[in-house]
Amino acid sequence: MPPGGSPPASEAWTWENAAAGAAAGFTTVAALHPLDVVRTRFQVSGGRGWSEVTPYRNTAHAVYTITRSEGLRGLYAGFYPAVLGSTVSWGLYFFFYNRAKQRYLQRKDDQLHPVQHLISAAEAGALVSLFTNPIWLVKTRLQLQTPKHRTSGYSGFSDALRTILKEEGFLALYRGIGPGLLLVTHGAIQFTAYEELRKAMIFMKTTQTRTEDRGGEESLNSIDFAALGASSKVAAILLTYPYQVIRARLQQRPGSDGTPKYSNSWHVVKETAKYEGVRGFYRGITSNLLKNLPAASLTFVVYENVIKLFKAAKEKT
Repeated sequence: MPPGGSPPASEAWTWENAAAGAAAGFTTVAALHPLDVVRTRFQVSGGRGWSEVTPYRNTAHAVYTITRSEGLRGLYAGFYPAVLGSTVSWGLYFFFYNRAKQRYLQRKDDQLHPVQHLISAAEAGALVSLFTNPIWLVKTRLQLQTPKHRTSGYSGFSDALRTILKEEGFLALYRGIGPGLLLVTHGAIQFTAYEELRKAMIFMKTTQTRTEDRGGEESLNSIDFAALGASSKVAAILLTYPYQVIRARLQQRPGSDGTPKYSNSWHVVKETAKYEGVRGFYRGITSNLLKNLPAASLTFVVYENVIKLFKAAKEKT
C-alpha cells in the first residue's frame, strides 16, 4: 500500500490514493497555513522590490506583526488557493505516483528499488507542477499583499486570476515554473526516503515481534507514520529550499509600471547571491521547518489511515 508498500498489479489503488492524498492535503493546509504565509514573506524579504513591510526579525515577530497590522485575515491570506492547490496537488501526486509505481512492477511479488521510487516520484512531481503552477502563483501573490502594498490588491482568488490574465497574459500564470520543476527533486527525495525508512521500520518491528498475525504494514501505527513523514521531509527541505525562494521571488506581482521584479531564475540567483549571499537562499527556512515537519507528519498519518479505511471497506465487500 502506498506510499510505503507497492500494490500488486491486479490491485490498482489509484483513485483511493488520490482521495486519501486530497484529504491529507486539505487537513495539512487548514491546520498550518499561517506559517506558510510567514515563510512566503520571509522568502521575498530582502529581495528586489520588497519594501512594503518592516523586516521581520524572526518567525514569532512575523506572526505578531501580521496579526497586529492585518489581523487574523493576514495570517490566512491566500488560504483558498492554498487549500485548492494542496488538495489538488496531493490528490494528483499520489494518483500519478502510484500509477508510475504500478508501471515499474513486473510481478505480483515484486518490490521497487530506490531508483524506481525516485523516478516515480519525479514523474508525479513534474505532472503536478504543470497542473498547479497557476494556483501557487496566485497563492503567493495573495500572501504577499499587505496594507502598505503600492498597487491595488486582488480581492480574492478569481479576481487575481482575471487581473493577471488581463494585465500580464496567460504565460504569467507559469512564472516560476522552472524552479517549480526543479522542486520535483524535493518530492522525489522525500518519497524515496519515506519508502526506504518505512521498509526498514517494518523489518525492524517484524523482527522484534516475531509474530505472524501482526507483521508487515499492520505493524505500523500513526506515531510511526508521523515520524517517517517528518524524517523524510528534513533532507528534502535542506537540499531543495533555495528553489522555493527563487520561485517565490519570481512570482511576485510586477511593479506599478508593469515591470517584473526579476526577469528569470538566473536573475534571481545573481541578485540574491550578490546582495544577500548564501543566507538569502534560505530566508524563511525556520518557519518552513516549523510548518512542514508537522505538516509532513500529518499528511502521511491522514493518508495512511484513509487508505486503511478504504482497504477495510473493500475487504468487507
